[in-house]
Amino acid sequence: MRVAVFGPHPDDQELGMGGTIARLASHGHTVTLIDMTNGEPTPFGSPSLRAQEAADAAAILGVTRMQLGLVNRELVNDLASRAVVATAIRTLRPHLIFAPHPDDAHPDHVAACALVEAGRFAAKYTKCDLPGDPWHAPQLFHYYAIHLRTVPQPSVIADTTGYAGVKRNSITAYASQFVTNPKNTRIPDWIDAAGIYFGSRIDTETAEPFFSRECVPHDFGLDRIGERI
Repeated sequence: MRVAVFGPHPDDQELGMGGTIARLASHGHTVTLIDMTNGEPTPFGSPSLRAQEAADAAAILGVTRMQLGLVNRELVNDLASRAVVATAIRTLRPHLIFAPHPDDAHPDHVAACALVEAGRFAAKYTKCDLPGDPWHAPQLFHYYAIHLRTVPQPSVIADTTGYAGVKRNSITAYASQFVTNPKNTRIPDWIDAAGIYFGSRIDTETAEPFFSRECVPHDFGLDRIGERI
């Protein structure tokens, strides 16, 4: 299975669903993390440093990355940006797409969600100027990013038992964000705590929550949905 995980900035994917990413990769699925912007400027980062950290995090998770080159703090769901996202989807031809949750305090996250939803639809257009062949990913799920200021009410909770350590290592690979920056040093700890909490909801060691606007297939325990994502 081919999986595309869109993040408005490098580190969003790791923070929101690093355990699931690691689990998918370890099971032989092809996972690509798509950084929509370079995430800069930040107080202790730089474009080159952030790129190296992103590469290190991807290596820890066992996945590859793609950079779309859109502008940090200026993401908007316009036709030009939508074409960039749709082209990436046509190139990767994913069976499963992940994007940020539609409700978020960060404008880039809200715009990224809208862009991925629109780009997913546009990628299947025929008789258009987009390169490549039409493609429609069958499923789209949303992960919860750290800027969300509400308690997640997920459609699906995925078991990440055994992958919490890999997730944490992928997060702390972004030293400019979570080690050097004193305001963010506690974030890995509460990400760990959230993993334990969501694991308790499905009787596993750790887990991650996901939301879907669409109907989620479920066979009432005959094949756990966590194995699908």
